[in-house]
Amino acid sequence: MPRLSEVISALDALWPPERAESWDAVGTVCGDPDAEVTRVLFAVDPVQEIADEAIALGADLLVTHHPLYLRGTTTVAAGHFKGRVVHDLIKHDVALHVAHTNADTADPGVSDALAGALDLRVTGPLVPENNLGRICELDHPETLADFAARAAKRLPATAQGIRVAGDPGMILRRVAVSGGSGDSLFDAVRAAGVDAFLTADLRHHPVSEATQHATRSAGPLGLVDAAHWATEWPWCEQAAAQLDEISDRHGWDLRVHVSKTVTDPWSSHHTSPGAPN
Repeated sequence: MPRLSEVISALDALWPPERAESWDAVGTVCGDPDAEVTRVLFAVDPVQEIADEAIALGADLLVTHHPLYLRGTTTVAAGHFKGRVVHDLIKHDVALHVAHTNADTADPGVSDALAGALDLRVTGPLVPENNLGRICELDHPETLADFAARAAKRLPATAQGIRVAGDPGMILRRVAVSGGSGDSLFDAVRAAGVDAFLTADLRHHPVSEATQHATRSAGPLGLVDAAHWATEWPWCEQAAAQLDEISDRHGWDLRVHVSKTVTDPWSSHHTSPGAPN
């Protein structure tokens, strides 16, 4: 059986920590480098439900995309919900490792997994300087409405579902995708000349400005807004497959799992007629 330090070295080769943004918190949060690893669980969020799942599974290593302590901390006391996660993992000999923005910019990375889940053909990065996002082509032209339906069918279901901005009947041939929050990338999207952009966490003002900008100067731009968790979950399957290949190559015989627990924080969606204007 490999030791944790060996598995982490393999993961760092896939997603080099030096490629993480300066504000990020990636790497190993807890775990004994000399401990043996036989079972690994991949998930998006290091929340209590996922820690409980890792413990119940008998995992020796939990790998998540999102950091537990993104903004740092001065305590891991179990009286705090994040401290409780650390205590429970350590108590049951489960290591925690994070690959966040270093997985976003990897090749393949988070956006490659998103494109793969949507059955899109990647032609290049959306932002070449840091390999962020992907420009993709459709096998056949389709409407914005059909593309949104494709996303709704192929991405994990969440309370938010899929939101669309733009003419549902507009024809798409080239699209951009970016896993996670993507409304800071509109300049790159416009420069790429794509017909639509699929990402998550789109806010009112950037969307309004993007649609108005497209209408006035660069032709229509369709926007597809999915849940943050849903756009990043496909990376877990991609990452698990990568570790499986490494395990086979080294004869480690790891048992690698992907959590299907929905940790998107939104729990329900309601549609109302609205108040009179």
